[in-house]
Amino acid sequence: MSSRRIPARTALRILLVASVTVLHARLATAQRAELEKHIKREVLENGLEIIVVENHGVPLATVEANAKNGSFTQPAKYEGLSHLYEHMFFKANALYPQPDAFVNRASELGAVFNGTTQEEQVNYYLTVPSDSTLPAIALLASALQSPLFLVDELERERAVVIGEYDRAESDPFYALRTAMGKTLWGSAWSRKNPLGERQIILATKPDQMRFIQHKYYVPNNTAVIVAGDVQPDSIFAAVRRLFGSWPRGADPFVTDTIPPVPPLKKNVAVIVEQPVNTAVVMVQWQGPGAHMDTPATYAADVFSDVLNQPGSRFQRNLVDSGLWQSVVVNYYTLNHVGPITISGEVAPGKIREAIAVLDRELNAVAKPGYITTEAVEGVKKTRIVGTMESLERSSGFAHQLGFWWAVTGLDYFFGYVDTMAKQTPEDLRRYALKYIVGHPRVTGVLLSPEARRALRLTDSELLGATP
Repeated sequence: MSSRRIPARTALRILLVASVTVLHARLATAQRAELEKHIKREVLENGLEIIVVENHGVPLATVEANAKNGSFTQPAKYEGLSHLYEHMFFKANALYPQPDAFVNRASELGAVFNGTTQEEQVNYYLTVPSDSTLPAIALLASALQSPLFLVDELERERAVVIGEYDRAESDPFYALRTAMGKTLWGSAWSRKNPLGERQIILATKPDQMRFIQHKYYVPNNTAVIVAGDVQPDSIFAAVRRLFGSWPRGADPFVTDTIPPVPPLKKNVAVIVEQPVNTAVVMVQWQGPGAHMDTPATYAADVFSDVLNQPGSRFQRNLVDSGLWQSVVVNYYTLNHVGPITISGEVAPGKIREAIAVLDRELNAVAKPGYITTEAVEGVKKTRIVGTMESLERSSGFAHQLGFWWAVTGLDYFFGYVDTMAKQTPEDLRRYALKYIVGHPRVTGVLLSPEARRALRLTDSELLGATP
C-alpha cells in the first residue's frame, strides 16, 4: 500500500519515532486525521480535483496529473493505446508545437519527468526544484489540454512502444505472465494488458488518440497533485488559473460502462516452455474488487503478509523444507477485480511435489489455528510502520496518492491503516474461503523444453481438485 510546512522531519515522521507498540495503538486510529491535516484538497467547478501536500524537507516538488484511464478502458480494438497515449503526452501541443519543445522546456526547469500506464490509472509527473513548481504546473497544463498528435511524432512513438514490446517478449517470465493473464481474464484480457497488442499499436491513427483525449482526459476524470516544498495557497491559485477554463466532459463511465470481468469457471493449467535453468510455478485466482468487496481487500493484504513472514508455517513447509526455493503471496488491489498470486521458483524435478504441498497448505490456511492472532498483530505493526514511512518522499507520495485516487478513491486511502489494523484471523479465514480455498484457479509452470520432456509433465497434473 501505499506518498507536506513542517521541518525536515514531518509530523508523520514524529509519529514514527514512538515505540512500535504505541505506534500501533495510536496510528490505528490516527492515520486519517493525520493525513487530512497535511493533505489539502479542492475541486474546481469543471470537476478537476486539486491535491496539495506540503513537505519542506528538501527544496523539490513533484507536479503530477492522474487520469482514470489505463488498460481497463480498452476494448480489444484499443489494446495498448492508453499506453501509447502516455508516450504522446510529452510531444507537441498548442503551446509547444515544435519537435522536442516540451522536453526542452522541461530540461530548462531542471525536471525529471515520466509517465506510467497501469490497469486503472495513467500518471504524468515532473519533479523540479521548488522554485520551478509554478512553471511546471503550466507545462503540465499545456500537455493535458492541447495535444496535437502529429503524425510523424506518432510514428516515432509507435516504434518506441514496439521496442518496449520486443524487450518484454524476450523475457521468459513475460511469456508466463501473458499466458496466465489470458487464461485468468478471458475476454477481459485487453482490459488487463497495459502493454497492448503489437498489430493494434502499429496501426494507430491520430484520431484514435483524440478519441482517448476527449473521452478520458477531461477535468472531471483527472486529478492534479502537487507534493513537496510548496505553499498550498499559491498552488491552488495557479491551478485555478491554468485549468479553470478547461471544459468539463461527459462522465466516461456513465456514457460507456466497463463490462464485468467474466468469472473463471474451472481450474486451468498453463505450461510455458522457455530457455530457463530453473522452474517457476505461478497460481492465480480472481480476487476481490475494491468497490465490490472492500473489506476483503484489507484482509487480502494482511493475509499475504502473514504467509510471507519468514518462519510462518506456510514458509516453513514450502521453503524451509527445501521444496520451494522461494514463494511469495500477493494481492494486487484493483477496482475491477484484482488478481491473487502465489508464485515462486522450484527445481524442475520437484514441481509435482511442490505443487502437492502447496495444495495441502492452501487447504489448511482457513482452518482455525493456522493463522494466529500473534502473527496477524505482528504483520499489522510492520505494515503500519511501512505505510507511514513510505510517505516521507514527496515524489513517491504523489505517485501513491494518485494510484489510490484513481483506483479506490481517497477515502479508502485515508482509512487504510485504521481499517487494516482491525483485521483478525477470522477476517483472513473468511477471505481465504471466499476467494482461494476450493475456488477456480490458473496454475502455470515455466520451464525449459528439455526439463518438460524429461519430466513428461502434462497439463492435467497441474489442475488439482476440481472446485
